[in-house]
Amino acid sequence: MYDLMLCNALLADDTTVDVAIQDGKIAALGKLPATASKKAINLEGRWRVSAGWIDSHVHCYPDSPIYFDEPDKIGVAGGVTTVVDAGSTGADDVSAFHELAQTCKTDVRALLNISRIGLLVQHELADLKDIDAQLAADAICTHRGFVVGIKARMSGSVVGENGIKPLYLAKTIQRDNGQLPLMVHVGNTPPDIDDIVNLLEAGDIITHCYNGKPNRILDEAGALRGSLRRAIERGVLLDVGHGSASLSFQVARQAMALGIYPDTISSDIYCRNRVNGPVYGLAHVMSKFLMLGMPLQQVLDCVTSRPAKMLKLHGKGRLEVGADADLTIFDIESASRPAEDSEGETAICMQNLIPLAAVVAGELLPTEQGKSVDAFRL
Repeated sequence: MYDLMLCNALLADDTTVDVAIQDGKIAALGKLPATASKKAINLEGRWRVSAGWIDSHVHCYPDSPIYFDEPDKIGVAGGVTTVVDAGSTGADDVSAFHELAQTCKTDVRALLNISRIGLLVQHELADLKDIDAQLAADAICTHRGFVVGIKARMSGSVVGENGIKPLYLAKTIQRDNGQLPLMVHVGNTPPDIDDIVNLLEAGDIITHCYNGKPNRILDEAGALRGSLRRAIERGVLLDVGHGSASLSFQVARQAMALGIYPDTISSDIYCRNRVNGPVYGLAHVMSKFLMLGMPLQQVLDCVTSRPAKMLKLHGKGRLEVGADADLTIFDIESASRPAEDSEGETAICMQNLIPLAAVVAGELLPTEQGKSVDAFRL
């Protein structure tokens, strides 16, 4: 007997499938008898299912004094099964974060800030003495599996007078620790985006890829910068990282018109922009990219298979037999709803993703919207 079965689940291509779960894994897919499971939910060919959504750039360490939230409020409460905190903690406090993460329903992972103090202050890379390679290596070793990469915030307000120097140190930490994924925040100068991008290698991640600041991926004429073109050609990845100040609809439209799409869609969410916007949640960010013209399957890939591959989250991001039983159940509401970018532009989303439940390691966790659905009342 299976532990749980989702019957008549609608996929992105509008076909239906039954999904059987056993011992926290996807055990079978296809047309299956509901009587073969201890519990069965009939999605009626109406509600959709995908591999569990992964938000690859969040801030959810509750004790951070600057950008903070609670993992389950930005995770399973919004249909997101895995969240990856992007640098809230450094070597000094990652142990406390790891301990807290183990109490959450959401699968929580972390990118270690190359500064030992993490986001204790806005300018965590202004003092090079806070970038301690040995402490970082010890933290990575101790928390391997929880720490899935490293994070360097390369903008003027963070690095102070140090310019590009912290990124050289980040690359050294990366190479000395098994070539972990490196996510680089691009914001205001200095340093210049060209200097940043020229140091990045295949598998490195540029977050805030569609920011509207002068230090963006497009030049003044709206063309893709040569440094970015060469970086993409050698395998550097683009992450959205919406946040309070880092998504411009105009830049996204221009970039997509040039064929420059994101590899991953992430929210850069924390308490303030979750409650007050413009982020609200990963589903809302995904809806914005549907509005910008990306097909549903491409949007889903950007929050499932692609972040799982990018961050080496084995077992995640796949709706396949043997994969982790992390699933997102959602609806698509056809309604005219306003959505705002980080520059104050408002656009109208005609299709809105509504998360109804997260399934994490086989456990069904309805969202607030999903609690009203009779089928989820097991």
